[in-house]
Amino acid sequence: MSTKAIPVLTSAEEATYTTDPDPALAFRNISMVFENGTAALRDIDITVRPGEFVSLVGPSGCGKSTLLRLAAGFEKASSGSVEVATDHLGYVFQEATLLPWRTVLRNVELPAELAGVGRADRRAAAMDAIERVGLGGFEKHKPAQLSGGMRMRASIARALTLRPEVFLFDEPFGALDEITRQRLNEEVGGLFRRDAFAGVFVTHSVPEAVFMSTRVVVLTGRPGRVAADIPVFLGFPRETGLRYTPEFAEIAGAVSAALHAADRSAAA
Repeated sequence: MSTKAIPVLTSAEEATYTTDPDPALAFRNISMVFENGTAALRDIDITVRPGEFVSLVGPSGCGKSTLLRLAAGFEKASSGSVEVATDHLGYVFQEATLLPWRTVLRNVELPAELAGVGRADRRAAAMDAIERVGLGGFEKHKPAQLSGGMRMRASIARALTLRPEVFLFDEPFGALDEITRQRLNEEVGGLFRRDAFAGVFVTHSVPEAVFMSTRVVVLTGRPGRVAADIPVFLGFPRETGLRYTPEFAEIAGAVSAALHAADRSAAA
C-alpha cells in the first residue's frame, strides 16, 4: 500500500478548487425544534463555497442529517435561513434507494425522466454517469444482482445526472465493509476533483471525514451546535495510504479531540 508524501498546504484557499467568495450553501443562525419538542439544532452558522468539501461529524442525534434535509428543502428550519445558490443539487441517502424492478440504467435515468428530459438525452447522461462511477458493463443488472458498494455507486450516478453544483451525502458508506468504503472514498474524491462541486458529507468516522474533506465541522450533542471548524490542509489526489501519514494523524487527532471536548461539554 502506497504511503507516498502528500503535499501539506498552507491555506484553505489552496485546499479548495475555487477562490469564489460567494457561498454555494449557507446555514444562517439555524435552529430546529421538531413538533414533539425535540431541539435538534441551535444557532448553526456554516458556509460552504464552491469547490469546498465539508464533512459533518458529531454524536448520533446531533442534527447532521437534519442539516442536509434543510439544505434540500425537505424540512423547514424553526428559525434562521438556508441559502442555496443553485437548483442543481444532488442528494445521496444512507441507503441506495434504487427501484428493484428497474435496471441500473433505468434507475440512473429516473431523475431526468421525471424532469421530462427526452429519452436520448437522458440515456446519454445516464451512461456517462455510470461510466464515471465505474459501473460500465452493469447497465442491465438489477439492484438485487449488485453488491452493496455497486448499489451505492448506482445511487451516486443517479445524482450525477443532475449535474449537481451542491452535492449532499448522508452517511452513504456507513453500512459497507471497510475496503469498499475506502475505495468509494477515493472515487467520490475523484468526482469532487473533476467537478469541483460544493460537497457536504455526513459521517460518524473521523478518518473518513478527514480523508474526504477540505474542512471538517464538529457538532456538539443535541441540540447540535458548531464546536469546531477544522481545515484539512492536504493536497489532492488522495490515496488510501494517506491515512497512515503523520500529517493525516495530526489532523484526525485534532478532529477527535474537538469531538470528545464537545461531548464532554454537552454532558456537563
